[in-house]
Amino acid sequence: MPGGASTRRYFRVRAGNHTALAMFVPDGPKAEEVIKGEPSSRRWPFLEVRELLAARGVDVPALYGEATGQGWLLLEDLGDDTLASVLLAHPDRREELYVRAVTDLGRAQVALSDLPPGSVVSSRAFDDDLLSWEMHHFREWGLEARGIVLSPEERSVFDRVTARLARRIAAFPRVFVHRDYQSRNLMVRATGSLCWIDFQDALLGPRIYDLVALLNDSYQKFDRSFVEARLDDYARTVSLGPAEREALGREFDLVTVQRKLKDAGRFVFIDRVKGNDSFLKFVEPTIAKAAASAARLADDEDVAALFQTLARVLPR
Repeated sequence: MPGGASTRRYFRVRAGNHTALAMFVPDGPKAEEVIKGEPSSRRWPFLEVRELLAARGVDVPALYGEATGQGWLLLEDLGDDTLASVLLAHPDRREELYVRAVTDLGRAQVALSDLPPGSVVSSRAFDDDLLSWEMHHFREWGLEARGIVLSPEERSVFDRVTARLARRIAAFPRVFVHRDYQSRNLMVRATGSLCWIDFQDALLGPRIYDLVALLNDSYQKFDRSFVEARLDDYARTVSLGPAEREALGREFDLVTVQRKLKDAGRFVFIDRVKGNDSFLKFVEPTIAKAAASAARLADDEDVAALFQTLARVLPR
């Protein structure tokens, strides 16, 4: 079966009238994304997080068997209908499915507010070191790997401003974060419910992080009114008051700047290091998403300084 950006490989297994999904993970318990914190020594993070999510009422694939010593898991076959593919075939279902995705996320954050002792999720977090590393990942791959080198003065501004942005985002209250909660990582069941996949890198981070991944998805386009309506849905789900709801929009744009620049760099990294060029077409649109959020934060000195610097070096 087709894979994504990771090294995992998938096979559909047929036995009579039944099917299952075999997942081969050559790196075993190694995290797909860079993490900050200690990896679990007991089980693969995928298995531990899957068990946690299932116990808290989140729809995840059933586990049929594991042979982790050989790199294999046998999982429920969810079919081929990702949220992304369903939207292509049925664009009229967009609002219905995104209301569901946002509501599911809010309910999951509430259900996961108290993590069990020793959880792999609580052992790692989006702290300022990790957030800063991700922004320098953009500099390394989104800029330098594409022949765009900052001058010493520009590099000084970049380093100083991204360090401050990382500290500000790291200071937001932390909740369970899927880390890649977007249209290719949500499967649509025949009932219309959504099943989460690709959750092995879950960690603690800002409440808005997964909403940014979902509503500023590099593979989708939404106007701001759609985004604001879904932020309203989220606010109702987690019972935010008017002041918190107002703050949510600025949090969304600030984390969009960080997340989307990181994504743009990651797409180039996947091409240059993993030999998969299928994500390159999303680099410029993803930077544009970050720039759009930056424009809405024109009164934020850090964001303004960062994008004044980038405007001088990025292709127009």
